[in-house]
Amino acid sequence: MAKLLYSVTMSLDGYIAGPGGDMSWMTEFFAPNPMIGELIPDIGALLVGRTTYDGDDPHKDDEGAGKAFGGGWEGPQYVVTHRVPEQAPDGVTFVPDLATGLARAKAAAGDKYVNVLGADLARQLARSGDLDEVLTLIAPVLLGDGTPLFHEPGGRKVKLERIHQSAAPMATNLWYRVV
Repeated sequence: MAKLLYSVTMSLDGYIAGPGGDMSWMTEFFAPNPMIGELIPDIGALLVGRTTYDGDDPHKDDEGAGKAFGGGWEGPQYVVTHRVPEQAPDGVTFVPDLATGLARAKAAAGDKYVNVLGADLARQLARSGDLDEVLTLIAPVLLGDGTPLFHEPGGRKVKLERIHQSAAPMATNLWYRVV
């Protein structure tokens, strides 16, 4: 059965996007990361929030523009949105609610990961108890403002257990299981 993995690159001060959703800050930290190279074949589907889907693409100025993991992964993507368009790009399915997206992504992923993209989507999945793991690649930069890795108004503690920790050329990889 598929597991849900929230994977994300984050600044050292906890932001996954800069002010206004800016993702351009990531480009200088793109470098081969062996752990990501090993993970990508284990991803069976993406579950994506609409803000993330419509957001800034850190690969917009290279050959990976508009592609998951800069073109390193291909497969079914399920975008959760209240604004379902009449047409979608190949491989992308827009779904009207989280329950539908979750069911479809898990079915498509089989025994591989459903990779969750989007802070709000990850927060909702943590709240519902559906999130299984969190992989954070910490980039050596301070942004000072933007979209936080996890924000729950009023606070919420989500206990994590470390699975793996490693260093890559331009990031520190921290992988946790949601307890």
